[in-house]
Amino acid sequence: MAALFAKAQEAKLVRLAELQKMIDTPSDEVKVINFWATWCAPCIKELPLFEKLNQERKDVKVTLVSMDIDLDPNPQKVYKFVDRKHIQSQVVILNEKNPNEWIDQIEKEWSGALPATLIINSKNGKRRFVEKELHEGDLERLVTEVL
Repeated sequence: MAALFAKAQEAKLVRLAELQKMIDTPSDEVKVINFWATWCAPCIKELPLFEKLNQERKDVKVTLVSMDIDLDPNPQKVYKFVDRKHIQSQVVILNEKNPNEWIDQIEKEWSGALPATLIINSKNGKRRFVEKELHEGDLERLVTEVL
């Protein structure tokens, strides 16, 4: 019964340096970092895959990075979306404008298109980056590729 009254998480606003630290800090878990926005239909369509992975795999840490601030400086839209969709994965809102100035600092291959997903295993240094909508089975395959 207590779960019915659980408050939705508050997505934290982060700057690029803080996001880079989250990405680069060594971890025993495989990091799955998804870049998305509330206005991106393919992003919304694939979110349940990340939620499923987050719930099923204790060796994986899912972080959903909202890119909404670039087009809308009010984070309330993201907060309401996270609450309405009952998102359990960690959500952060990247508090940066002008993505073309910094996206290559996240991933050299990234054109800036959404959705985009970065998967990192800091124990062996393996990384995978995909810049497209993921479908059933894609995330599991990508995680396996970095193990």
